[in-house]
This record gives sequence, C-alpha cells and structure tokens, in this order.
Amino acid sequence: MTLIKTGQGFWDPVVWLVSVALSALIVYWIWSKGRKDYKEGTEQDKPFLCGHPEPEKGKVHVRASNIYWGFTEALKGYYDPLIKSHTGVLSDYVGWLIGILALVSFIILVV
Repeated sequence: MTLIKTGQGFWDPVVWLVSVALSALIVYWIWSKGRKDYKEGTEQDKPFLCGHPEPEKGKVHVRASNIYWGFTEALKGYYDPLIKSHTGVLSDYVGWLIGILALVSFIILVV
C-alpha cells in the first residue's frame, strides 16, 4: 500500500476509501431494514398530538423570550446593566474590544 507522508504522520488513502465504502454499506443495510409501509403525503406525515387536531400555525409559535425566560430571569442582575450599557453603535464595541485586548496583552506581558 502507498503511504502519504505528511507533517503530522502517515495517511493511507486506500484504507480511507475502504472505510468509507464499508460505512456506506452499513448505513444502507440499516436504512433497508426500515418500514416499507410508509406513504409520503398521507396522515403518516402529520405529527402525533395525542389525538388532538393539529393547531393553527400562529398558535404553536413559541417566542424566544419564552424559551429563555428562566435563564434571563435567573441572571437578571447580570443582564440589566448590560442592556442599559448597550448602545448598538459598532464603534463602541470595537473600542471595548481593543481596550480589553490591550489590557489582556499588558497583563500577559507584565506577568
């Protein structure tokens, strides 16, 4: 077999091709064991909601504020000052980034 020498070690393309082919055969075998009676575009496509009818699109929408409510409520003392200091001006954030990088660089160089 032909080995390709790289800076990090050896790489054998034949072994990789055999591994990919073997993996593809295993995936195809698992896929072929699936259900044969599935029909696309029928009731089988709809989600099961414990016998309830499918709700309207607008009623199932979950706002992001609801998803993260507990997280933001628990960290309210941290988020409130951040929200107040948020300006939305990109140059402010770049200035903070440069200042913090300068401070970290100074600490690294001194210590």
